[in-house]
Amino acid sequence: MKLSLVITLYNEEDNVQPLLERIEEALSGYEYEVILVDDGSSDRTVFMVKKYAGEHVRLVIFNRNHGQTTAMAAGIHYAKGEYIVTMDGDLQNDPLDIPSMLEKIETEGWGLVAGRREKRKDGFILRKLPSRIANSMIRKLTGVYISDYGCSLKIFRSDIAHNLGLYGELHRFIPVLAKLQGASITEMGVRHHPRIHGQSKYGLGRTFRVISDLMLMLFFQKYVQKPMHLFGTMGIISFVVGGLINFYLLIEKLLGNDIWGRPLLLLGVVLVIGGIQLITFGFMAELIMRTYFESQNKTPYRVKEVFIGKSASSAKTSV
Repeated sequence: MKLSLVITLYNEEDNVQPLLERIEEALSGYEYEVILVDDGSSDRTVFMVKKYAGEHVRLVIFNRNHGQTTAMAAGIHYAKGEYIVTMDGDLQNDPLDIPSMLEKIETEGWGLVAGRREKRKDGFILRKLPSRIANSMIRKLTGVYISDYGCSLKIFRSDIAHNLGLYGELHRFIPVLAKLQGASITEMGVRHHPRIHGQSKYGLGRTFRVISDLMLMLFFQKYVQKPMHLFGTMGIISFVVGGLINFYLLIEKLLGNDIWGRPLLLLGVVLVIGGIQLITFGFMAELIMRTYFESQNKTPYRVKEVFIGKSASSAKTSV
């Protein structure tokens, strides 16, 4: 199987038929499958899929709404293609872009090609402006320079997609997760259409969730394999500052000054105790991290390729 399309659906009953028609038109002549994941729709989405699904379509139905990230992870789990495409089911992404993205990832050897919505057909205040701010923050803090993190249209090598580790609402950070897997990433302009049927599921209410997920991504990037470097550093700084404060107050006490009830005393004690707790937590996090890798026979590294010298052969190894 060359290509797997993973598309999540939530209350998209009016978009199902035109979506399947556009995919069939765009991928005529390609070997592909379409994995549709119904994320607990309350309308007739499942009925419409069963009515119009052809031989290429498989439908995964959730018993309730779990969110786009979980639905995407389930679709990737069932995908069998050498390359995996993710896209929304609202017809704003255009399947006609998939052949050119497939050609780019195949001929240039990328691990991930991300879509960049050109002439985006969304409102400026509620969609474009928050998106630009979020994209800028993510680029600067993670160092993964993708212009449009919100575009769902992406194509991956299968081994990258199956090891993303999608949980919570991390689908918008897929390029960062792919980078953690060692994927080479590029982007290309894709079409974007206005939504015709149904309502958008995005809004400003997700702002704080995005910020929380961004903090998690920064932890994954820098400290997931060395948590002691984060908690130990913070703990040592807290302990030293608290110790200096308490030493100063001890000198004050020896000089006959009353230090009881002073806020500085309370601050010094809190910083010392907090520092000890942070260092202890760092030890525990290190043990958890080592247990995670060793209990599942996982390694903290992935081998992209093993080259055997003096021979034309090379082998790719996924860990």
